[in-house]
Amino acid sequence: MNASDPMSPGDLRRWLTERVAAYLGRPPAEIDPAVKLRTYGLDSIHALSLCVDVEEAVGLLVEPTLAWDHPTIDDIAAHLTGLLSRDRPRREPAEGLE
Repeated sequence: MNASDPMSPGDLRRWLTERVAAYLGRPPAEIDPAVKLRTYGLDSIHALSLCVDVEEAVGLLVEPTLAWDHPTIDDIAAHLTGLLSRDRPRREPAEGLE
């Protein structure tokens, strides 16, 4: 994924599901985007890692409380889609992610 490429809400949700599944060592098919992430055992380290991944991949600066303020993948995807549609300031992708 590249921060300069627009991402559809479905793509964003799929990417988030894959990231969360990777953190938890589960197949993406086992992650329900409507279930609270803490139900799966997502901890604060994973939540911060998700923020970094969002910033690097999507180019949005997000609060470190993202996963707690928006507790499901569906909630996070909707929040990020809203931010992207408002065209908030985005940071440049990290070197090597292009």
